Amino acid sequence: MLIRLAWRNLWRNRLRTGIMLATMVFGLTGVVTLMGFLSGMYANMIDNAIAWQTSHLQVQRAGYRDDPTISLTLVAPGALMDALRSDPRVAAVSPRFLAEGMVASAHSNRGVIIRGVLPEAESGVTPVAGRLTEGAWLDDQGRNPVVLSTRTAHRLKLRLGSKVVLTFTDAGGEVTGAAFRVRGLFRTPSSQFDDNNLYVRQRDLQALAGLQGTHEIAVRLRQEDFRQTRELQGVIGDLRRVSAPANQVMGWRQIQPMLASLLAQSRTSNGIILAIYVAAMGLGILNIMLMSVFERTREFGVLMAVGMHRYRVFMLILTETTLMGVGGCLLGLGLSSALIALLSHTGINLELMSDGLGAFGVDTLLYPRVEPREYLMILTAVVATAILASLYPARQILKQRPVDAMSEKH
Repeated sequence: MLIRLAWRNLWRNRLRTGIMLATMVFGLTGVVTLMGFLSGMYANMIDNAIAWQTSHLQVQRAGYRDDPTISLTLVAPGALMDALRSDPRVAAVSPRFLAEGMVASAHSNRGVIIRGVLPEAESGVTPVAGRLTEGAWLDDQGRNPVVLSTRTAHRLKLRLGSKVVLTFTDAGGEVTGAAFRVRGLFRTPSSQFDDNNLYVRQRDLQALAGLQGTHEIAVRLRQEDFRQTRELQGVIGDLRRVSAPANQVMGWRQIQPMLASLLAQSRTSNGIILAIYVAAMGLGILNIMLMSVFERTREFGVLMAVGMHRYRVFMLILTETTLMGVGGCLLGLGLSSALIALLSHTGINLELMSDGLGAFGVDTLLYPRVEPREYLMILTAVVATAILASLYPARQILKQRPVDAMSEKH
């Protein structure tokens, strides 16, 4: 009875109720879409960083990240490789030999990290072999092939087959180098990674350095969702038990703490956006309900005079507001979820912003994502705000005596 009466009261002024519902629906659709866009952007940034730079976890010699001296190779890397290859949670493993050096052409030069890799193993950990824009990935053919980024090739004025000279400091502290031929060109979502990295065969780099060993073991897990950390922590714990004390096992959060902060930043930014919307919506509902209640002051006075308890009058106003909040929220969430589903299939093309996005390692085609718990959080926040917004109008009526309410003229 109370719900039916509240529903009828809402539509006594169809225009006012319709405007408020439309405002809630379109406002909520915009808020959810913006939240989905930001969540998708942050998730894409983290996914790309894991895929191209940090992998899910890495093993290095302790202190190597702070001082990447070429002589700081892993202790007993064979035992680590055997443990990782036999672990069903591990999808791929890539041992790397790294050197900080220079790449030079006849026109220019720049500092880079030279990544000596096993071609087949590296293609299993990073997507570099499938992201070549020209040429081919490393293999056993040819003498001293190198794969570098299209940005580096453009700045050094190189093309496929061009000769470059790589120089770095070897294990004896002497500057060494050799000529390499450009085998392929790649492009990643991160312009910073493209500027600072190139790939050669591990055996070629080790021969130049006069040193064997491994500086880094990169590991990709079968669990691709970075939000699921249980498997990652399990592998890290197992590796630390078999690793030498001089080695250091780190997950992607420890390798790049900024990535971990992005998750917290995503939740914070979404919370701020939702709070702004909810505050504006609450003020709108408060205004609508005040107008509605004051227009019916005499009506409420009559109801209380004929014996309707104040509590039921209060519940009537509360039910009206709740119906408006739930109705507007459900319509808004329905429309926004349909829009998110469409955009998650087609993506949002941001090609015009490619330079800016590349600085943050974000793809130019973004797919918004909103978790089910976020929809539930939005529904709870909107309904709770609608209920709170009804308390002041209801209190204004309950403060009056029935005789005073019946004498009011609006």
